[in-house]
Amino acid sequence: MSDRYILDGKLAVECDDLMRWAAWFEENNLKRHVADEHIGDVRVSTVFLGLDHSFGGGVPLLFETMVFGGALDEEQERCTTWEQAEAMHKNMVECVKAEGSN
Repeated sequence: MSDRYILDGKLAVECDDLMRWAAWFEENNLKRHVADEHIGDVRVSTVFLGLDHSFGGGVPLLFETMVFGGALDEEQERCTTWEQAEAMHKNMVECVKAEGSN
């Protein structure tokens, strides 16, 4: 089992071949972005990580939403699928708005 993943459309698939994984990342940087949004001076970004951040401790955590700036600066969450990542991003944006972090 590999800790490396690439995207096939919006589906994360394991990639055992290190060179294939690296080439995919180089060629598909923009396809890794699920969402990127500014609320005033605060940025909320959600990306495909390509590495399992559960580190073998459960379901693969392949997507990350992170806040840059404001009261929730450096707040982050991780999940497994593109669909979960879209929902996670939307939720984080609502949290930022609720904090008035702009």
